[in-house]
This record gives sequence, C-alpha cells and structure tokens, in this order.
Amino acid sequence: MQTFFTPAQRADPALAESEAILRRCVHCGFCTATCPTYVTLGNELDSPRGRIYLIKDMLENDRPATAEVVTHLDRCLSCLACTTTCPSGVDYMHLIDHARMHVEKTYARPLPDRAIRALLARILPYPARFRLALSLARIGRPLAPLFERIAPLRPLAAMLRLAPKGRPAAAPSDVSAKPLASSAAGSKRAIPYGNSTPASLSAAGAEAAPPARRVAILRGCAQRVLDPGIDAAARRLLSRLGIALVDVPGEGCCGALVHHMGREEEALGFARRNVDLWTARIAAGGLDAILVTTSGCGTTLKDYGHMLKRDPAYAEKAARVSALARDITEYLAECDLPALPARGLTVAYHAACSLQHWQKVTLAPKRLLAAAGFSVREPAEGHLCCGSAGTYNILQPEISAALQARKVSNIEATRADLVCAGNIGCLTQIGAATSLPVVHTVELLDWAYGGPVPARLAASARFAAAE
Repeated sequence: MQTFFTPAQRADPALAESEAILRRCVHCGFCTATCPTYVTLGNELDSPRGRIYLIKDMLENDRPATAEVVTHLDRCLSCLACTTTCPSGVDYMHLIDHARMHVEKTYARPLPDRAIRALLARILPYPARFRLALSLARIGRPLAPLFERIAPLRPLAAMLRLAPKGRPAAAPSDVSAKPLASSAAGSKRAIPYGNSTPASLSAAGAEAAPPARRVAILRGCAQRVLDPGIDAAARRLLSRLGIALVDVPGEGCCGALVHHMGREEEALGFARRNVDLWTARIAAGGLDAILVTTSGCGTTLKDYGHMLKRDPAYAEKAARVSALARDITEYLAECDLPALPARGLTVAYHAACSLQHWQKVTLAPKRLLAAAGFSVREPAEGHLCCGSAGTYNILQPEISAALQARKVSNIEATRADLVCAGNIGCLTQIGAATSLPVVHTVELLDWAYGGPVPARLAASARFAAAE
C-alpha cells in the first residue's frame, strides 16, 4: 500500500511503525474470507482491508476519528484471523491497537457508550469489584428484557445475560483426587520428566521428583472470579508433576481488557506493575516460565515487550517477562505426559482466537487431549471467533450473538459429549448458548491424570446420566 506520511510524522515512532505495517498490505482481500464481521455483515468497511484504508486515511491526514470510522473499528473483534490468512504478514494487531488509541484521544463518544466503557474499565480488572458486580447482576437479571428494548442500554442487558446464574463452584484442592474410573490403571502411571527418574502423578510425586522447575501462574482478574477451578486444576496437575509453583503476591489483571478499549495508559500501568513483581521474583529465585490459563491474557503478556519497548525503564524487563510467558498447554506439551487408554468421551475442541491466531498454539492442546484418552473433534469454521472477544459481547451484543449462534451450531454438529477451550471468555460465551458441558482444557487433563471431575462436567445432567 502506498502511503504519504510526512517526515515530521515519521519522526513519531508509533506513526512510523503503523506506516510500515500499512505498506505491507497489498489489497489482496484474502483477509475478508476469514474475518468474522465481514462474513456476518458483508460490508467492506467491516473487513480488515476496509479498516486498514480507514486507519490509513485517519492517521496519514492526522484527522480526529469520526463516528463512521469509530463504528467500523469498534466492530473489529481483534480475533486476528486476518493475520493467519494474510500472505503479506501485515501486523494488523498493532495497527488496530494504535488506531484505538487514536480514537480514544480524538473522539468524544456518546455519553452512554463512554459510561459503559468506563464502568467496564473500573470493574472487570478488579476481582473484588467484579465479584460484587456479578452478585448485583444476578439480582438484576429480570431487567435484561427491558434494557434490551432501549438501544443505549443493550450493553447492560448483555452483561446481565452473561452473568453466571449461580455462584462459581469452589475450587477443589485435593491433588491426589480419584482418577477416571475408566482408566484407573493408566492414570496412576509414572510420568517421565525429561531424562530424570519418573515422578508419580500423585500427591507424593512432588517429593520424589527431580529438582523442580519453578513456574508462576498468572492469577489475573476475571477468570479467578468466574471460574477459580481452572487455575486450581492447573496447580494440581503441575504439583503432581513435581513442578514448583511460585506465588507472586500482588500481580493481577494483565491489562488486556483496557488495552483493547484503547485505554493505553491504564493498560501500561497494569503491565508495569506485573513486570515489576515478576522481575523481583526472577531476581529472588528465578522462574522458568510464567504460565497462563486464559489465552487472551497470554497474548497480552507475550506482547509486553512490544507494549513497553519505548519505555527505557521497562523495555528490557518487559521483554524478559514476555519471553517467559507460556500458555499452559505449551508448557504441558513439554512434560512428557503418558498416553492413557481411550475413555469413551468425545470432546469438541474450540480453538480460542488468541491462542490459534496470535500465539500460534494450535496442535499442543489437541495432542494433549488425545494422549489423555479423549476423542477430539474440531468444529467446522474453527477459525471464526465465538463472539466473546474480551468485552465485545457486551459492547457489540448483536454481532456477538450472531457469531455465538454460528459457533454453537457448528460445535453441536460434531455430536461431541462436551466442549473444551483454553480461554475463559470463550467458555462463558459458548456455555451460555449450549446445553453441552463446557470446560477448560487443563481441567480435562487434570481429571484424566488423577484429579477430580471438572465442576461443570459433574453438574451436567448428560454426564450424570452416563455415570
């Protein structure tokens, strides 16, 4: 793409980076075939190519964002399916991030939109506030149909509908819980750990293991409120592998939620705090990895090096943290988990956009599930977003609902017994629209290798009937 930025504009590092991204686009349109909003709406301006033209015009001419431009940029899910498809390597993620920052600096949003975004930014990243908000949402759920009829209040209706109907189940903590009955012999087998003596997948396994790797697990914000059982499952499984779990008090939201709303200073504040805490922990005793069980957060952690590269006080530290960030399935794929007998359960694996399109972690989750004895099926149109996309299902409820219905239809067509994914947003979005139990990948792996039945699966009438 030909650009006409001035020398003065190119002196701005952010603009220079965006120009370089723009110039890689060759207008081929391959991205339109895999863009969820273009597939849903059929509008060129709601495709990556169309948005790139809008962003180029806005940045190149140093124009404030207009209502039309904001409409089309806001409809972008940041799913990054376009980056998987693009033959030219256009770095769309960092371009849309820059555009959203420009929008927040130059555009006065209507009051209802501004208010709902401020509300989300002040609640979701803070677990105590979010927990209280969910309690209030359960009380206010009957008001959702009323809010649905008033356009400015539709995001509130979406929030009420998405809120869990009950309190999240308490996370089980027994690392030596009973394994699957169908594979009791297999799940008690020793797990080879590198080239060392195998360590048993049991509570005693950690004591017999070779010198442990040291890992931290991002606690984050929304997931620890919506489903604390996910991190509990990861901790149990890692403990049975003899891996030392390092707690880092004070770390929290990775900044993704506000980052994708263009609230960059808030996002960088979260990032700097986490970088400081992890850097101190690295200096105190070292870390082999920072594990993430929510792929949306993992994408942001892996991008800290880019987000803070122009901050001389943090650039090097942030790059070090990003280099240590790993999705939980990436890490487990290196732990030589043994193959288990088939257990007669078919899993529909939903590939979260942040995991498959940005992190490029595509094979590890499916291979781990298959090795654990599950039959894995992939739904049609697996590249398309489920419509969750952070706060998208609240801010763009109509498009989100269309994508949700499409995704659930494809999942149910697999005739699987249950659904699994590696991102809390996807679990919540899909779980709200299907009767199938929807669980995290690591919960299934923990269960297969000696942990308790995942709470959502145990609560499923379908599973209870099978038992």
